[in-house]
Amino acid sequence: MDRKVFIDTLITQLRKLDAEIDKFEARLQKAESDAKAACREQIQELRSKKAVVQDRLDEIMQASEEAWGELKSGAEEAFDDMKKAFQSALSKFK
Repeated sequence: MDRKVFIDTLITQLRKLDAEIDKFEARLQKAESDAKAACREQIQELRSKKAVVQDRLDEIMQASEEAWGELKSGAEEAFDDMKKAFQSALSKFK
């Protein structure tokens, strides 16, 4: 996968996951108060992980053509970590 395709794909995935986090947060508003506290913490963690992914993406966008490949795996790992945290949070809320 070339750099532009990777960046575009990651941006699209981030937007989708961000929208899912927003939906999760909206569902949280209807939850019991004790569940809200736990879920709020998880949402904060998700937003923190999203910031890490965004940082990695920014690094890739600014990197030279030669260097971006070295940064790619870090961005993929950060995104996978965020997806796993989202799935975990969502499974606890169901």
